[in-house]
Amino acid sequence: MSSAKGIEIRPLTSTKGGMTDFYTPQTSDQTILVQIPPHTIEDLFVHKAQTDQLLVVKGRFVLVTLINRCYEYIALSDRTPVVAIIPPGVLHGAINLDDEPCVLINAVLRHGEPNQRDYIPRSQPIPYDLAAVKAALDQLEVKKFTSVILGACVP
Repeated sequence: MSSAKGIEIRPLTSTKGGMTDFYTPQTSDQTILVQIPPHTIEDLFVHKAQTDQLLVVKGRFVLVTLINRCYEYIALSDRTPVVAIIPPGVLHGAINLDDEPCVLINAVLRHGEPNQRDYIPRSQPIPYDLAAVKAALDQLEVKKFTSVILGACVP
């Protein structure tokens, strides 16, 4: 579980069918296939009436959240199936520093009508700490964790 208020990292459960693992799908109102291009540093988004449920299916990226002027960097990859759950009202963005795109599925839960303002990027009020982003990715690869979470606050 992430330390950011409301953010949850949940492992997926699976059942075996021969040599194949079948993972439980996430309940959703809309399923979106997302591709984060290589060398992408996105600004922040916040949804008022939507929960994002993110599952990386190819590659890796860092999910960034901003709560109380503190960034949290959550490295996620396709190596271990987990779902990052982002409730309404949490500022979040994505960073892909790799040379390959990252592909993920967002199983969106709607809590009301979509608002166009929810999809307009908001500039970073404080710059991202790219050293912390790289450290989270390095730890993910070296230690083979499900996800790596690093936090950084600014005055």
